[in-house]
Amino acid sequence: MRLRDILLALLIGIGLWQFVVVLTDAPHFILPSPWRVAQAAWNSRAIILENAWVTLTEVMLGLLVGTILGAMTAIQLAYSRTAERLMLPILVFTQAVPVFALAPLLTLWFGYGMGSKIVMAVLIIYFPVTSAFHDGLVRIDSGYRDLSISMSASKWKFLRHVQIPNALPSLGTGLRLAAVYAPIGAVIGEWVGASRGLGYLMLLANGRAKIDLMFASLIVLASLTVTLHILVGLLATQLTRYARGKSTN
Repeated sequence: MRLRDILLALLIGIGLWQFVVVLTDAPHFILPSPWRVAQAAWNSRAIILENAWVTLTEVMLGLLVGTILGAMTAIQLAYSRTAERLMLPILVFTQAVPVFALAPLLTLWFGYGMGSKIVMAVLIIYFPVTSAFHDGLVRIDSGYRDLSISMSASKWKFLRHVQIPNALPSLGTGLRLAAVYAPIGAVIGEWVGASRGLGYLMLLANGRAKIDLMFASLIVLASLTVTLHILVGLLATQLTRYARGKSTN
């Protein structure tokens, strides 16, 4: 995703937005124009930045914890056949429960602070990271396995030196998905119960009929998500290059 493409898409989006506003002649409390939203963003920049920092902190902590837990689970599943047989069906079954439905319970258990939002972000990215990394760990060319057997390599050494390096591109794919899903989890948690964050600010603005401020908060959230996706994409690219370098050694 190049910066030029992002700017072009942004300009097209703003143009279509303004076209719809002019075409429908919608009142500003239903669909504000881009200019009104820009004014609201500038006039309320302090409160938007304050709440954006809260949401960004929740997302980053959720992404970090969820990635660590997901990677550790994937390694355990790949290392132990017993763990794979027992845990993998359970992980798949848990996806039948909508994570969003757990938000009220998480708020009840962890309170209205950051804790419930971080847990929500962890839950929503845990399975994609685990699934993507696990697929990479188990999809190993049979030639590597035959070579490890002929060299009497232990299971742990094979996992460490072959499976994990070759699965890093798959982990990068999971991280790209996680970068998009983590803000969703944090904001859903803020909608259910919070006193800070962009999700809270959007609800507050909507309740006070400040739709331009709500749009401004939404655009800031989208910008944070796109930026995070780009940064994680760069990390995923580095993981892929590292894996290719290890495979050629």
